Amino acid sequence: MERRKGRILVVDDNEDILTALKLLLKQHVELIHTVNNPELIPEMMNKENYDIILLDMNFSKDMISGQEGFFWMKKILEIDPDAVVIFITAYGDVEKAVKAVKEGAVDFVIKPWQNEKLLTTISSALKLRKFRTEATNLRFKQKDLSATLDQPFHEFIGNSQQMKEVFLVIQKVAETDASVLILGQNGTGKELVARALHRNSSRADDVFISVDLGALSETLFESELFGHVRGAFTDAKKDRPGRLEIASGGTLFLDEIGNLSLPLQAKLLTALEKREVIRVGSNKARSIDIRLICATNMPIHKLAKENKFRQDLLYRINTVEIQLPPLKDKIEDIKPLAESFLENYKKKYKKNITSISQAAIKKLEQYNWPGNVRELQHAVERCVIMSDSKILQPSDFLLCTTEGDTEEIQFDTLNLEEVEKNIIKKVLTKNKGNITQAARELGLTRTSLYRRLEKYGL
Repeated sequence: MERRKGRILVVDDNEDILTALKLLLKQHVELIHTVNNPELIPEMMNKENYDIILLDMNFSKDMISGQEGFFWMKKILEIDPDAVVIFITAYGDVEKAVKAVKEGAVDFVIKPWQNEKLLTTISSALKLRKFRTEATNLRFKQKDLSATLDQPFHEFIGNSQQMKEVFLVIQKVAETDASVLILGQNGTGKELVARALHRNSSRADDVFISVDLGALSETLFESELFGHVRGAFTDAKKDRPGRLEIASGGTLFLDEIGNLSLPLQAKLLTALEKREVIRVGSNKARSIDIRLICATNMPIHKLAKENKFRQDLLYRINTVEIQLPPLKDKIEDIKPLAESFLENYKKKYKKNITSISQAAIKKLEQYNWPGNVRELQHAVERCVIMSDSKILQPSDFLLCTTEGDTEEIQFDTLNLEEVEKNIIKKVLTKNKGNITQAARELGLTRTSLYRRLEKYGL
C-alpha cells in the first residue's frame, strides 16, 4: 500500500498486537495511536479526529462473546457517526462478522492477520472515511446552497466606467486565491461581486457560502463559524460543522465584517492564520481550505486607525480591495438595471408589461437612490406588482423626492447608535410596523433588522 494520509487508533488489550500493528502501519499512514484500555476511547477521540478505529472484539472482562467490543463500537459511533470501525479478533466467525457489520462495523480482521490483506482493508477503509466525511459536509453545503438557488439576479449589469473598472479587477483577481475586501454602501451589490469572483475562480465547481456577520450575536458567532459537537450547549443535539468547515474547498463570503467586535475578530484571525477550526465543545483541530471574500459598508480603514478593527486582520482580508460606487454616481447604469429587473419580475409575477417609458427612466435617473441598486430593484418590483399598464410611467414609481420627504428624519444627536435607532423607529412607523418593507427601505436583511430591533429594545 502506498504511503497515504490517515489517522488510526488501535484499541487492544494485548501489547504485542499493539506493537505489531504500530510497526506495520506507521510506514503507511500519517498517524497511529494505540491504547490497551477501551475506557480511554472517548478521551482519545476528543483529542484527535481519527479516520479508522481498529477495535478488539474481546477484552479481559469478556474473552469470547464479543459483547464488550460491540458496546465500545456503539460508543464510538455515538461520538462520531461517520467513524470507520474495523473489528480485530482471534475468535472470528461468519455470524459474528455479519452482526458486526449490521451494527456499524465496516470490516472484520481475524488474528493472526495477513499483512497485505490488512493493508488493503485499511486502504479501502480510508476511502470510505473520506466519502462519509464529504457526504456529511455535502448535506450541510446543499442546505446552504438551496437558499441561493432561486435568487433571480446572478449577473452584474453596468455600462459605466466605474463598473467596467470593477469588472476588470474581478477578471484579474478571480483566478487567484487572494483574499478580497469589497467596500461600498448598502445595496451596491457587494455579494454579487463576491459571487462573480467565485464563479470565475478555480473553485467555481465547489460551494459558495455567504455569512451575514451583522446578523450573528456574540453567542452564536463561534457555533455558526466554527461549528459545535453534540452536547456543547443546551440545543446542541448533534455534531454540526461551522461555515468555515462547510466552505472548505470553496469560497467563504463574510458580509458586514466591520461589525465584528474585537474579541470575535481575534478568534476569526486565529482560524484564518492557522487554516483550521476547533468546534465548540471540542479541542480537535480540523483543517480548512477556503478562498476568503469579505465586505463592509463601514469605514474600515478609519476603524483600524482608531483601534476599533484589528490591523492584522485587515491585512489578512484585503490582499485586493474593490470599491463599489453608489448608484447615484453611475447614472448610465440605471436604465439597463431597471430594464433587467423588469424582465425578471414580469416573468415572476406573470405581468404583461413591455417596457419602462423614457419619462420614467428620466425620473429614475434624477433620483438620489440612498438605497442604491437594491432600492432600484425593489422599486421596479413594486411597480410590476401594482401597475396595470403595459408601459411603466413616472407615476408608477413612488420615490421620496419631495422636500418634505428629505426632511422627514432629523437628528438631535450625532451619536451613531442613536441615529441608527431613530432612523429604524421612523422607518418602522412609516411602514406601519411591516418588517419586510422596513428592512428593504433600510437596505438590510430581515435578520439584520431583527438583530437591531433586539439591540435597541424596539
